[in-house]
Amino acid sequence: MSGGEVAGILVAVFWAILVSFLAVALARLAQTLRATTKLVAEVTDQAVPLLADASAAVRSAQTQIDRVDAIASDVQEVTSNASALSSTVASTFGGPLVKVAAFGYGVRRAIGGRGKDAPAKQTRRTVIVGRAIPESRRAKRAHRNKRD
Repeated sequence: MSGGEVAGILVAVFWAILVSFLAVALARLAQTLRATTKLVAEVTDQAVPLLADASAAVRSAQTQIDRVDAIASDVQEVTSNASALSSTVASTFGGPLVKVAAFGYGVRRAIGGRGKDAPAKQTRRTVIVGRAIPESRRAKRAHRNKRD
């Protein structure tokens, strides 16, 4: 065997090994592509019903939001009506009721006078320089000083 024949055999073996590796890689790539195709098909089959359900849920939520909006506007209207009614009642009956209550209090005071239980109105005390303290107050003050 000459050097050229050995080189040709080595190149042929090298190409055979390279083709074998490429064949295995292509086979695995084909298997991966088949699995990916199958997965995409399954996801598509499951995604379509999920999207339909999501669309129905969004429509239902929109309907509920419209109902809540209508209820909120009705409540706002009722609140404004109640506020108007309250101010009307207060302006209509408030002033006369206060006047009737004041009149009733005045009548009771006038008729009842000052009863036995009512304390006497205290007079305002003023200090007069050079005036002596009454005897009863002096005794109270002396008694209080003895305790201290």
